[in-house]
Amino acid sequence: MNRHKSIETEPYGFSPVQYVIVLFITVVIFISAFILSSYLNNKKLENVKYIQDDIAIDIQSSETQFALLQDVTCKDGGSSMLSTELNDLATRIEYSEQSIKNKEEINRLKKYYSLLQVKDYLLMKKSSERCGVKNVFILYFYTTEKECSECAKQGYVLTELRKKYPDLRVYSFDYGLDLGIIKTLIGKYKLVETNIPAFIINDTVYTGFHSLEETEKYFPKKFIQEQLEKTNPIKATTTASTTVKATTTKKR
Repeated sequence: MNRHKSIETEPYGFSPVQYVIVLFITVVIFISAFILSSYLNNKKLENVKYIQDDIAIDIQSSETQFALLQDVTCKDGGSSMLSTELNDLATRIEYSEQSIKNKEEINRLKKYYSLLQVKDYLLMKKSSERCGVKNVFILYFYTTEKECSECAKQGYVLTELRKKYPDLRVYSFDYGLDLGIIKTLIGKYKLVETNIPAFIINDTVYTGFHSLEETEKYFPKKFIQEQLEKTNPIKATTTASTTVKATTTKKR
């Protein structure tokens, strides 16, 4: 009987050396996955930082535009001066929400974007008053889909109206975002979360969902006519002619 064993085996035929090898491979795989995950997260955070810096530059640019507004003629300042930046930032935030699952960073982006929207709103409102132009501004408040089933539908309606009316300005704000300027607007118009979605047109508050046709009725007729002339001059002329004839007929 052999009293010496070169390698003692554990149950199921595994030796201590094999256990060590398996443990080593497991540790290597775990460390590699951790390093790769950290690298990808860092790349995403770098992308977020780049977007934040870019938004900060846009906000500083809007502040400079406030000063330049005094010297801009009404002929040159009739349209939005920040619409391109706002649309670009909205697209990037939407992309970030889908690709970057860091809620804190997304909220920071939304805060920057909200500030830029308010800057654009004040800028365009001041320009409209200075030039005697009757523009339509919509301040839209929404919240998460979980808390507001109709917010997505209302957002779609407003998007379609923006396509139809080029000079329509729609500013969207997350009701639950912890930002002073948003809280100020909420307090000013006495909004409550249970009435979201809500939007303001010419200081009039509309709560709940409103269809495209309903929302369109809240626009001044003069604004609709001017927008129609821009997008379809022939149809606008026909519509105006029909209105004049109808008025004349009533007088007779």
